[in-house]
Amino acid sequence: MYIKKLQEKVDNWINTHGVRYFNELTNMAQLTEEVGEVARIISRRYGEQSTKKSDSNDLGQELADVLFVVLCLANQTGVDLQQSFDNMMEMKAERDHKRHHTNKKLK
Repeated sequence: MYIKKLQEKVDNWINTHGVRYFNELTNMAQLTEEVGEVARIISRRYGEQSTKKSDSNDLGQELADVLFVVLCLANQTGVDLQQSFDNMMEMKAERDHKRHHTNKKLK
């Protein structure tokens, strides 16, 4: 899959354009901020919140910002996100194969 390449691309960007990775706590705060921006768009677009002129309306860009910070955190903590993602998908396939099909709330 492509996640390993994304991790390499982010690492190359940090090493070429950045000074260094922000520390893990700063990146965690950054991730929280970016997820909040995604939540704002979802709340206004699909929820009942009114839009403000100052709001960013580019959901794709905000999701990409979240992905960038997640990739930074994976890189700086030594996580092979590709392997972790593949393991998670395998676990979900086994655990949840029939679980959601029998959920009456999803019918």
